[in-house]
Amino acid sequence: MVHKYFVFSLWIWFSRGVFGDKDAVKSVFVTEGDSVTLNTDVKLQRDDQILWMFGPQETRTAGIYKQIIDMYDSNKTFGDRLQMDSQTGSLTIRNIRTEHSGLYKLQIFSNKGTSHKRFNVTAYAPLPIPVITSNSSNCSSSSSGSSVSNCSLLCSVLNVSDVSLSWYKGNSLLSSVSVSDLSISLSLPLEIKCLDDSYSCVVAYSFTNQTTHLNNTDLCQPCSHITHSEQENSSRHFNISVVLIVLLLVFIAVVAGLMYHRKCKQSKQEVKAQEEEVLYVDATFCAYRVQSTVRYTVLLCVNSLSFFIFL
Repeated sequence: MVHKYFVFSLWIWFSRGVFGDKDAVKSVFVTEGDSVTLNTDVKLQRDDQILWMFGPQETRTAGIYKQIIDMYDSNKTFGDRLQMDSQTGSLTIRNIRTEHSGLYKLQIFSNKGTSHKRFNVTAYAPLPIPVITSNSSNCSSSSSGSSVSNCSLLCSVLNVSDVSLSWYKGNSLLSSVSVSDLSISLSLPLEIKCLDDSYSCVVAYSFTNQTTHLNNTDLCQPCSHITHSEQENSSRHFNISVVLIVLLLVFIAVVAGLMYHRKCKQSKQEVKAQEEEVLYVDATFCAYRVQSTVRYTVLLCVNSLSFFIFL
C-alpha cells in the first residue's frame, strides 16, 4: 500500500511539472440526484495507472493500480456514490449533490507517457415546476367600442438561480426573464384575450428545463367558447349593418328616380317647344303662299280684262 501511494505521488509531481494547467477544462452540468460519468476516452492496458482527484486540495478520490480499483477510505465526501470502470477508468458519481460541484482532475500514467484531463462539474438544485395563476381579470375597450375581457396570467418559480423563465405560444417565444447567482423567486406576467393555442411557461437551466402548459379553462376561456351575450351582440351588429345598407340603397334609388324624372320632364318640355316652333314656321309659310296665290289670280284677271278691252 505504501508503495502504491509513493507511485501515485510521483505521478502527481511529474504531471504538474510537465503539463501544469495547460489543458482545457471540460464543463459538465448536472441536476442534483442524477448520475454523471466523467469519461477518460481511453482503454486501459494492464500496466496503466490512473488517479482521480477532486477540489482545490486535489484530494484523491479513486484510482486504478495494476488493474486493482481503490476507492480511498480517507475520502468521506462521496461516501458510496463513486464507481469506476475497470476497462476505461471512467468515474461515475451517483446521486450527486451540490457539494460535489468542483474541479475533477484525471491523471493517466502509461508506457506512452503521462496525460491528464480536467472536468469542472456543477450540480444544480432540481428545477421547480412553474406555477401558473390568474393575475387579474381586466376589461378594456377596443377601438370599436366593445368591451373585451382579457386573460391576465402570472407564471412563478421559487428559490432559483442561474435560470430563465419564459412564456411560449407553441414554439414561439413570447417573453422571457433570467437571473444568475442569487437564489430568488421569479415571476413573469402574460396577458392574452383567450386561450387559442398551446401556451406554456418554461423554467430552464442551460441543459434542462421544466414546463407547465396552460390548459386550465378556469384561468382562461378558450377562444372557441363564445358566450350567449357575445352571440347576441354579434347578431345585433349584423342586423344593424344590414338595415343601414338597405336604407342606403333605398336612398340611392330615390335620388336616382328623382333625377330621372326631372330629366324626362326637361326633355318633354324641350320637345314641345320644338314642335310649337315648327308649327309657327309652317303657318307662316302657308300664309305667304295664300297671299301670293291671290295676288297672282288678281293680276291674271286684270290682264284678261285688259286683253278683252283692247279687242
